[in-house]
Amino acid sequence: MELSAVPVSKPADTNFIFGQSHFIKTVEDLHEALVGTVPGIRFGIAFCEASGKRLVRWSGTDEAMIDLACQNATAIAAGHTFLIFLGDGFFPVNVLGAVRAVPEVCRIYCATANPTEVIVAQTDLGRAVLGVVDGEPPLGIETTADIADRKQLLRQIGYKL
Repeated sequence: MELSAVPVSKPADTNFIFGQSHFIKTVEDLHEALVGTVPGIRFGIAFCEASGKRLVRWSGTDEAMIDLACQNATAIAAGHTFLIFLGDGFFPVNVLGAVRAVPEVCRIYCATANPTEVIVAQTDLGRAVLGVVDGEPPLGIETTADIADRKQLLRQIGYKL
């Protein structure tokens, strides 16, 4: 078995969701879940088919996000994994519940805009995702001022009242 870290290649502020599912129907169901949850959402989906033709299946509403999803799915190349890249102004928190509710979705590895690496194991059978490295380690414990800043930010961007 060989282990490798595959970096997710994307612009710095681009959000994405990386997960695993179990069926070719995933692409269409994820597409429907996204457009049904956030009108006007811009996104790209890529799904690594694990049997049959073993293609990277794709869908979306934004050409650049579709390209990002397909490029990263090809680099990761682990069966039954999917990536959803979100266009500017769209965040995972707005669609994560709908993505999780898709019957084919088995797991979400991460939903982030952070620099990310996917830890992949290669065997004679294929490739598996062991986990992800999502961002950098903490530099300390938040202070009382940091808590106030966090709470203010959440209210400023409309996630808390």
